[in-house]
Amino acid sequence: MSSTESEVVVIGSWASMYTSRVRIALAEKSIGYEFIEEDLSNRSPLLLKHNPIYKKIPVMIHKGKPICESLIIVQYIHETWKEGYPLLPSDPYLKSQAAFWADYIDKHIYSGAKKFLLAKGEEKQKGVEEFLGYLKVLESELGEKPYFNGESFGFVDMALICFYSHIIAFGKIGNFSVEKDTPKLFAWATQCMKRESVSKALADPNKVYESLIAHTS
Repeated sequence: MSSTESEVVVIGSWASMYTSRVRIALAEKSIGYEFIEEDLSNRSPLLLKHNPIYKKIPVMIHKGKPICESLIIVQYIHETWKEGYPLLPSDPYLKSQAAFWADYIDKHIYSGAKKFLLAKGEEKQKGVEEFLGYLKVLESELGEKPYFNGESFGFVDMALICFYSHIIAFGKIGNFSVEKDTPKLFAWATQCMKRESVSKALADPNKVYESLIAHTS
């Protein structure tokens, strides 16, 4: 099936955290799609055509129109396919809070990890402590709830769980444990992983670890 024949096409990578978000959202809505694996070392004409500004994955093409940036794509999926499982709260205030925390995740998790992944000695330890600080802020926001939105899996959960395999790998490098250092987040992630949409979308933490070691050594 060609990209012009499919109603929904996703350009991404199976190893990409941000692509995982889109795959989870589509799975939660039971939407079929064509997946095109992108070689980021040699960006395809299709990617450059549909995301000429950032030239990044993921890109979702719906009826020939491209939507870029993973959180924006998830919001688009929620608004376009209103039937089925809701990805965002209907209440405007709760929706604004979900957007706030998803933005917090994107501003701090990966960039925070990069600080200690590339550092050594005291700088590395300082970076690890800063990164754990971000996780603990999120753990505090989660509180005693099963999911960030309360009783139902939603937007903030999708925003964070896509990083989980990488966070486990970060822990091996930074000598910390999600289970020990942020037990509520660990319980939350364990609950999320019971969802087929999540378990099928995330990369193997061991492969992520091996990739990180290869790129940072």
